[in-house]
Amino acid sequence: MLHVDMDAFFASVEVRRRPELAGTPVVVGGAGNRGVVTSATYEARAYGVHAAMPTARALRLCPTATVLPGDMALYAEVSRSVMALFRSVTPLVEPLSLDEAFLDVSGAGRRLGDAAQVGEYLRARVYDEQGITCSVGVAGTKFVAKLASTRAKPDGLLVVRPAEVIDFLHPLPVGALWGVGAKTEELLLRLGLRTIGDLAHVPVRTLQRAVGPAAGAHLHELSWGRDPRRVVPDEPERSTGHEETFATDVDDPAVVHRELLRLAERTAGRLRAGGWLARTVSIKVRFADFTTITRSRTLDVPTDVGQDLYETARALFDALGLDRARLRLVGVRAERLVPAGSAPRQLQLGEREHGRRDAELAADRAARRFGAGAVRPATLLHRDRDRRVRDRPGG
Repeated sequence: MLHVDMDAFFASVEVRRRPELAGTPVVVGGAGNRGVVTSATYEARAYGVHAAMPTARALRLCPTATVLPGDMALYAEVSRSVMALFRSVTPLVEPLSLDEAFLDVSGAGRRLGDAAQVGEYLRARVYDEQGITCSVGVAGTKFVAKLASTRAKPDGLLVVRPAEVIDFLHPLPVGALWGVGAKTEELLLRLGLRTIGDLAHVPVRTLQRAVGPAAGAHLHELSWGRDPRRVVPDEPERSTGHEETFATDVDDPAVVHRELLRLAERTAGRLRAGGWLARTVSIKVRFADFTTITRSRTLDVPTDVGQDLYETARALFDALGLDRARLRLVGVRAERLVPAGSAPRQLQLGEREHGRRDAELAADRAARRFGAGAVRPATLLHRDRDRRVRDRPGG
């Protein structure tokens, strides 16, 4: 079992595009008071910068960092190439996100050698073909392989053989166990369980009384390196989207409409990049008091066209009748995704030879060549005069 994880994926792709930034602290994320870091190079991490940190705090920790907006279409394109490489080695590939996946390489040994050799082969191929690095964990189970890839970072490979699992696991902090969040970790620490080894030697029934029957049994098994889950290949993506948190609360419907258009355009770009069509469009609205509501509508015909997503999202928003309510965040999401090649296209009487989708495909090509935003709806040219926002991918 391999767990392959790209190193600082978004930031590494940006540095590949801007070689002059190599070796310098780079942060990918939103600007402004409410911007959040989505990725950071290891040079930035050395200053304490990490994902989900407010960008303003990141810049206080590392004033020399270069802050770049995200380009999800580009990251999705690189991810598709990397996943295609993985599938050229084994059909048993289970992507977890754009930048990591589990691989069962038990059938690749005759051609490429043992699992460690396969891992090194993939690391070399990713670097040669994409100009970015990845780290690989090799183990007999998913859980241990994922921990090993984390320990191997950055740009490394770590093999944990079956006889080494207990020595590898037991010194690790209890928070490294899957299923141990902040509250569970706090509870375990109060019980004096600081390492996985401490937890492993607690009777399972005692552990179940502390954290619940299912969680207790699960953590006990993991603490001894037992994880029966297999690689589940090609689990379909079910939704993708974007959210925007306003720099200041907004009550102007025109501003919200422009944001919905921008979000719809970006979401449609991700659909096309991934080869998906959306059957359902949903919106998220968060008010100034953090109350959040969602609304959705199923389309007559699945789509990957930004204008279609926008018109549906706008109709959903207008139907709320908010009457100048102060908003903190809006989001657009494409759901119930189906492969683009599997859905029939509905022809319309009098339809133009080249329609809106052709225009958006041309914009995709321009963005790949000249950068994100090279071509965009004229309405969005007014956006930067209104405010600054934080952009957070929600895929």
